[in-house]
Amino acid sequence: MKRSFIAFAACALLACSSLPAHADMSKGQTLYVPCYSHIYHGVKTRPFDLTITLTVRNTDTRRAMRLTSVDYYGSDGKLLKRFVAGETAMGPLTTREFVVDQNDSAGGAGASFVVRWRADAAMNEPVVESVMIGTANSQGISFSSRGVTIQE
Repeated sequence: MKRSFIAFAACALLACSSLPAHADMSKGQTLYVPCYSHIYHGVKTRPFDLTITLTVRNTDTRRAMRLTSVDYYGSDGKLLKRFVAGETAMGPLTTREFVVDQNDSAGGAGASFVVRWRADAAMNEPVVESVMIGTANSQGISFSSRGVTIQE
């Protein structure tokens, strides 16, 4: 009896682990997206300036969403720039980009974006990422960070 129960439980766990993952659904969120206007390198920890591109991607194939704010903060937590002050509509599968130029190092190594969005009905959560890239002399670097939900 015990062996058959254990075998049944093991099969049930295996079956559940092989089910496809479902997209998370939401009617709105506040997202924190880490980014870097520069990083440090070398012996004297010299800053290496980076261009930041924030992308907000509506991953829903049927529903529109609205960006309500896209704010850029420096390492000290102070607001540096408000990219979206009012609501901006985003149709299904659309992407919006926001750029901080490589020569704008005000954000520092601890810069961030706070992105707020909402929708009329529950929809697939958007993908929000920052991509940093920089080149100087013969050296180049690029990397990305993904946003995390800080408020539903």
